[in-house]
Amino acid sequence: MNKYRGIDLFCGGGGSSLGARAAGIEMVAAVDGWDIAASTYRDNFPDAKVVNTILDDRTGPEIFEGIGKIDLLIASPECTHHSIARGAKPRDENSRRSGWFVMPFVRELEPRWVVLENVSGMKRWDGFQELMEELSLHYHLRTQMLDAADFGVPQTRKRLFIMGDRLRKPAKIAGAADGLTAVEILDDVSEWRAKDLFGGRLAENTMARVARGIKELGEQQDFLVVYYGSDRAGGWQALDRPLRTLTTVDRFGLVRWVDGVATFRMLQVSELRRAMGYPDEAVLDRGSRRDRVKLLGNGVCPPVMQAVVESLVREAVAAVEQPSSRAKTGGRVDLAA
Repeated sequence: MNKYRGIDLFCGGGGSSLGARAAGIEMVAAVDGWDIAASTYRDNFPDAKVVNTILDDRTGPEIFEGIGKIDLLIASPECTHHSIARGAKPRDENSRRSGWFVMPFVRELEPRWVVLENVSGMKRWDGFQELMEELSLHYHLRTQMLDAADFGVPQTRKRLFIMGDRLRKPAKIAGAADGLTAVEILDDVSEWRAKDLFGGRLAENTMARVARGIKELGEQQDFLVVYYGSDRAGGWQALDRPLRTLTTVDRFGLVRWVDGVATFRMLQVSELRRAMGYPDEAVLDRGSRRDRVKLLGNGVCPPVMQAVVESLVREAVAAVEQPSSRAKTGGRVDLAA
C-alpha cells in the first residue's frame, strides 16, 4: 500500500517528524520561521520541501507549491507565550494565536489526521476552547498530557497532545517503555574537559546548590546541578531518575568525581540529544552550541510522537478505507487530559 504522507508546521529541527518517520510516515514538507531550524530539518529530510517563513493567518498550503494529498499534519505552535517558565513576562498574543495558523492547511488539504503539540499552558489560553471547537468540525478529537519518560526517554517532559482523526475518536495513548535515567545520557569521563569543582570559578549560588547535593548524597557521588526556572528540590538532582525538563538554555551542570577529585562541567549537546530521545542518525550540526541547545529545548521527543502516530494509523493500516471516508465528520471534543 502507499505510504502515508505528512507535513510538519513549526517544525523546528525535526523532532516530531523523526518520530513520525519512525512510525512509517513519509514527511514531504515542513515550515519554520527560524533559518537554523529549517536548515537542520532539511539536513534530516533532504527530500522534503522545507520552507523558511513565519506563519500567520494568511499563510496556507500554497507555500509548498502543489504538495498534493496529505494524510497527516503535525504542528507544534509557538509555546513560549503559553509556558509558565516565562513567569510574569508579558505575553505576545500573536504568538499565543499561532495554533490558529494550522487551520488554512486543515481546510485546504483535509488531512486524515492532525496532531498538535504544546505545553500544558495552552489550555489556559483564552482561544483554546474556540480552536478545539473549530477542529471538532473536521475531526474526532482527544487531548492528552504525555510524559516523555513514559516512552523510553530519559527526561521528565510533560506536553499536551491534541490528536484528531476524521473517521474515529483516537485511542488513548499509553506509555509502555521502561524508564531510563539521567546517568544513561552521559558521555564517557574522558570525552569532555571538566574544571575543578572547588577551584573558585563557580558562582556562589551554584556552589550552594552543589553543597546541598553533596550533603544529601555524600562525597564521591555524581549528580546534576539545575540552573534556571523555579526549582523546589534544592537546585540539584540525582542521576538515578530521568532528567528534568530541558529548556532552550543550558540548564544542567554535572558534578562528577574523578579519581577522588570533584569536577564540574555543563552537559553537552551529545548528552542532551540522548535526553530528548533523538536517534543516532539524526543530524544536529547547524549554528552555535547555543543554537543547538535551543533547537533541542524547543523540540519534541521523537519516541513520543512515534507512539502517537503509530496509534493513529494502526487501524487504518489494517483496513481499506471507503472513498467517502475523507468527508467531514462533525467530531466530538474530548478535553480529558
